[in-house]
Amino acid sequence: MNRKILFLLLALFGTTILAQKKVLDHADYKIWSTVQDATISPDGSHVIYSIERGEKDNFLKIQDSNGNFILEYDRADKGQFTYNSKYAIFNINAWKDSVIAMKKRKVKKKNLPKDSLAIFNLKTQSLSKIGNIKSYKVPKKWSGFVAYQLEDIKKEKTLEEKDSTKTKEKKKEKLKKVGKDNGYHLVLRNLENNSQDTIKFVKDYIFAEKGKYLAYSSTGETKKDSSGVFIMNLVSNSKIVLHKATKAKYFKMNFSESGKNLGFVVDTDTSKIQLRPNELYLWKEGQKTAMKIADNATTPSGYVVSKYGEVHFSKDESTLFFGLSKPPIEKDTSLLAEEIVNVEVWTYNEPKLYTVQELQLKNDSIQSFTSAYHLKNNKIVQLASSAFMNTELGDEGNGKFALVNTSMPYELPSQWTGRRAYDYKVINTETGETHLELKQIPRMRLSPKTNYGYGYNRTDSTWFAYNLNTKSYASLTKGSIFYDERNDSPNFPRAYGLAGWTKDDKEIVIYDRYDIWKFNPDTKKSVRLTNGRATKTVYRYEELDKEKHYLNINEKWILRTFNETTKNAGYAEFNPKNNSIKQLIEGPYRYSNFQKSKLSNTVIYSKESFETFPDIRLTDLNFKKDIKLSEANPQQSSYNWGTIELVNWTSLDGKVLSGMLVKPEDFDPTKKYPLLVNFYERSSDGIHRHRYPKPERSTINYSFFTSRGYVIFNPDVEYRIGYPGESAYNCVIPGVTSLIEKGFIDKDNIGVQGHSWGGYQIAYLVTKTDIFKAAESGAPVPNMISAYGGIRWWTGLSRQFQYEHTQSRIGGTPWEYPARYIENSPIFNIDKINTPLLIMHNDADGHVPWYQGIEFFVSLRRLGKPSWFLNYNGEPHWPLKYQNRTDFSIRMAQFFDHYLKGKPKPMWMERGVPPIEKGIKQGYQLIEK
Repeated sequence: MNRKILFLLLALFGTTILAQKKVLDHADYKIWSTVQDATISPDGSHVIYSIERGEKDNFLKIQDSNGNFILEYDRADKGQFTYNSKYAIFNINAWKDSVIAMKKRKVKKKNLPKDSLAIFNLKTQSLSKIGNIKSYKVPKKWSGFVAYQLEDIKKEKTLEEKDSTKTKEKKKEKLKKVGKDNGYHLVLRNLENNSQDTIKFVKDYIFAEKGKYLAYSSTGETKKDSSGVFIMNLVSNSKIVLHKATKAKYFKMNFSESGKNLGFVVDTDTSKIQLRPNELYLWKEGQKTAMKIADNATTPSGYVVSKYGEVHFSKDESTLFFGLSKPPIEKDTSLLAEEIVNVEVWTYNEPKLYTVQELQLKNDSIQSFTSAYHLKNNKIVQLASSAFMNTELGDEGNGKFALVNTSMPYELPSQWTGRRAYDYKVINTETGETHLELKQIPRMRLSPKTNYGYGYNRTDSTWFAYNLNTKSYASLTKGSIFYDERNDSPNFPRAYGLAGWTKDDKEIVIYDRYDIWKFNPDTKKSVRLTNGRATKTVYRYEELDKEKHYLNINEKWILRTFNETTKNAGYAEFNPKNNSIKQLIEGPYRYSNFQKSKLSNTVIYSKESFETFPDIRLTDLNFKKDIKLSEANPQQSSYNWGTIELVNWTSLDGKVLSGMLVKPEDFDPTKKYPLLVNFYERSSDGIHRHRYPKPERSTINYSFFTSRGYVIFNPDVEYRIGYPGESAYNCVIPGVTSLIEKGFIDKDNIGVQGHSWGGYQIAYLVTKTDIFKAAESGAPVPNMISAYGGIRWWTGLSRQFQYEHTQSRIGGTPWEYPARYIENSPIFNIDKINTPLLIMHNDADGHVPWYQGIEFFVSLRRLGKPSWFLNYNGEPHWPLKYQNRTDFSIRMAQFFDHYLKGKPKPMWMERGVPPIEKGIKQGYQLIEK
């Protein structure tokens, strides 16, 4: 056959295959899956994960290290392995559709299906299921048992039991009910022989991390029984009663790592007094009962034992840490509702804005201050206080120093600076004495062995270290660039972060833009460990053992790599002994979810690209084998997908910029395509992120729109301080025109979409250009002056800092730069808009005040500009509920299809959705002419 004819036939065949591929539609969201909770067994022999389909049901999978399927179980998730890697344990749920059907039938919540617990023996491949599960726990660093709580035990009585005298006597008593107040029944199951014990009415339970102990608190089997705390020794199969009291309540029960010590807080008072007489108890191995070590009479003056403060032990088990709190402000319970004054009094010089105080009210009312109880000398040492509230313990609680801080003196200016300074005290944990006091410095932390306090000072862009033993200060990176080189905000640049410390605090390991550096924290002598700057390759340390708190220079490290030019990523092996680097894997992918097994060198990870879903893969630390385990979305090959590439152009400021260009899989350069522009700030580093079809909360779904014949452009934006709107124009519009010049973009059918900061920039752009035929602007700020004085309702913070120093990039106040606020506010040029606009802004938005979207829409409406406003009631900055996200996706697709593809207008664009039809008729139907 003639080679030319053969080529034409193959080309025709390939075109036919592409033509046969399906186009994505909104109904396809439900068949797309994600991988959830991937976990590798401690010995590296098995991997467990679940496939969540369409944000509904989960399908659990267990595979061995060769990729063979050992178990597949529908409607199951949250899998984990026992420490000896012999068993896999997971949840079994009801089908979501069956639960929805029951809810529609008005089935009561208590009668809805409960979860089941599955125990799978990996060796025998036998499966045990236990229904009616409330919760379950397995030991962290040993194996052999599982403990689980049941919602209720409903057991039919035998004839013998019905006739017995004992049963008749019990009938006279009022039986306790299983529930939140009395507790739930706990079953302790031996995994090796399947024997089990049932413990009634358990409120809390915990395994020791290493020792074979189980502790639990119970309200007693009958109403006559006292509440108590108990320990079971699972080696000797013996039980110890640590504490018992009528109707006592127990809090924060916790073991030391070995299980040889247990601490807890108890409240034995049955009255309703507001100041609770909490007591702290300690049990040591060998004692028959727990010993009270603190109560409100023995705590430091002005403080009481807190039931909210975490109870935990130092790693060496010499110290018990617990919480103290200030006594509550007692209410006058005799007042009636009509006698109580409800007024907010705001003052100008309060450290925290009233809205912040209000949101933090609950946390403030339960705030506790870390204190130490030394087991050797029975001494209580208060570390934190109401003046220095926050505590950091070093060396897993073993350190002789603790770091306490407060930002309160500097809270007021943070309202407009967006930055906080701190006062610090270095406290001797054994004596409680202040070893060192530091005023108005940046955020500081303790080195792993508590020899140093260290941090990054944004004001002078310098990493620093305080030697806590010699009380000397070292400015480590002064004069060097270890800060964000591309900072384009009117703010001091951030740091690139650090890898950590080497053993015994010998060196601190810090990142610059590309490389990893090692610094002596006293002499400031530095060594560059990598040479990424020469090739624009970023190196970052990958933590293999989450429990190791230092970088071992005697072992090889795994580094993540990323090339800023090609956007390729990978993993490399680094040898700290000779600073040599060996690239293990690299490619046009994004690599993530790296997880090493605890007891072997087996690793799971994922790699992804626009076309490749991030399935779970298995390898070792050499990356010599690569087994793909999961296959979340095999159906993708049946759909017309898309490709992505990096494009460059020059801004109106003369800067060479990068952006992402997404084309349909069946792209034909001789055709003209509608273009959707979607952007935020700089996004091109994420070019290899996979975007599977789903109802997005605030953006276009790239795979969805490219499948339907759109080209998508996401340009990077670089900003000039004081002129964010103009900067967006100077970067985005030349990028769009450069694509038009390539010949495959329909210049008369270009749309633009963005949310929040992106929504603002779009609102600005459409006042300056008519290049866009349609625009969707989500949660925009059209008026920077009114927005400047607004509140971020999720945090209660003033929005002032955002305009002066962070994202909005104005660089000062409205009274300092009134022209900048006006020039950058679309509201003052709204009459210039000729682009039809779809606006989405929700009434529970905690980021951007809802009134900004209202201000934008009613002004457009006043001018008769084609515009539509979507408000998902009760939703925050983005719609979160699945049905609302789907609705938003449908309306946005219909909006752009109408304007950019000439599709019929949907009914909702013609007449809206009147309140009388809300939630009943959506108006999706198209108006055929």
